[in-house]
Amino acid sequence: MHVLRVDSSVRKDGSLSRKIGDAFMKALGKAHPGITVTERDVGLNPPSIITSDWVAAAFTPEADRSAAQAQLLERSDQAIAELREAEIILITAPMYNYGMPAGLKAWVDSVVRKDQTFTFDLARGDFPLNPVLSGKTLVLATAWGEFGFEPGGVRDGQGHLVGHVQAVSGYLGADRVEHVGVEYQEFADDRFQASMQAALERASALGASL
Repeated sequence: MHVLRVDSSVRKDGSLSRKIGDAFMKALGKAHPGITVTERDVGLNPPSIITSDWVAAAFTPEADRSAAQAQLLERSDQAIAELREAEIILITAPMYNYGMPAGLKAWVDSVVRKDQTFTFDLARGDFPLNPVLSGKTLVLATAWGEFGFEPGGVRDGQGHLVGHVQAVSGYLGADRVEHVGVEYQEFADDRFQASMQAALERASALGASL
């Protein structure tokens, strides 16, 4: 079993999303002692954002690319190779300003790429995009400073992190998505402590079950 772990918090120490990810990995390692792990820290080492030249290179057939275009896509090629190899994808992510951290968005933009992780064919009508990869499990570990972002919650519709990851998950090859999150971080009260404990227990149970 191979795991791709993508951490996106800009903090190393004190990151709750990383802590939840650690609990998941510890339990998964006990259940599968022979697992291998590729770690990509897009929080501390964010990928470059895509540019007009990058897009032009990505949409140029490989045989027609210039040396400069091929070089522009090297990091994307590496990230996609890591994604292909993984059976389990672990993404740890705090919610920044109600959405993805910038480093995580840059990583998504670098791996969701035409003819690599999806194909495009207008013959399919209104749904021309089709994922290339499949069979993976994506585990998303999140940390929210506030609370109530779930359907029917007091902040329903304001949180775009989980929904965004779920929307692109098919292009990452995920057939199954599991979300484990902690709320109330900014309040630092009993509700936060209970939420953190529940998240750690849920992450451990999930790791042991996969």
